[in-house]
Amino acid sequence: MSPNEFKGKIVLVTGAAQGIGAAVAQAFSEQGARVAAVDVQMAAIETFASNRTSHGYDVTAYPLDVTDSKAVQQTIAQIEQQLGAIDILVHAAGVLRMGPIVSYSDADWENTLGVNLSGVFHVSRAVSERMIPRRRGTIITVSSNAAAIPRMDMAAYATSKAAVTMFTKCLALELAEYGIRCNIVSPGSTDTPMLRGMWTGEHGAQRTIEGSPQTYRTGIPLGKLATPADIANSVLFLASERAGHVTMHDLRIDGGATLGV
Repeated sequence: MSPNEFKGKIVLVTGAAQGIGAAVAQAFSEQGARVAAVDVQMAAIETFASNRTSHGYDVTAYPLDVTDSKAVQQTIAQIEQQLGAIDILVHAAGVLRMGPIVSYSDADWENTLGVNLSGVFHVSRAVSERMIPRRRGTIITVSSNAAAIPRMDMAAYATSKAAVTMFTKCLALELAEYGIRCNIVSPGSTDTPMLRGMWTGEHGAQRTIEGSPQTYRTGIPLGKLATPADIANSVLFLASERAGHVTMHDLRIDGGATLGV
């Protein structure tokens, strides 16, 4: 992409304090965008924004729990008042609770769907109702390849990602008449704190790449993990004019791990 591809654009990124969200926020800021960096981790998101600002980029921190519908409405209004009309929304906030289904507590289940699904609904509703009168905008949801294939010990996460993938497609269908595009990126195993939290021992990366026949999980044909920058680059493509006729699309970024399913 050319430098300053998104110069002057207002980009809202949820889950921007770390991992894929941070990579997306950084990439947009490096392309000249004004980034509203949203995360529930107050200290972490303020540190991230301060660091980017000190390097000359336009990033503003907005602490927010996306499961709180009222707080979402207030924060979106604040962002538009302080920065301007939101042009691009990227949903990257997410949580993972591992374990067999019978071991889940009600809180495990409700929190996973609350952040990964209801949070996307709350923010999408607040932003899209403002985009509609302007008849422009782009919304991108970071889902997962786990939305497409069953995973042992990941039922809540996979369910939330399958649901949010369909939600985004329905949103895209409803907003198409207003010229608003909505797409999905579905990463596979990506080198983030979330993935590393799933590992036990020093060979977690290699075991992830090789797969696990015992849990019916394929490895990664390309033989490597994705990086957060890999996902960010795909998000930027879908947000760019190069993807101007792309909507309702689910872009799988998993090195072939789900075999094109």
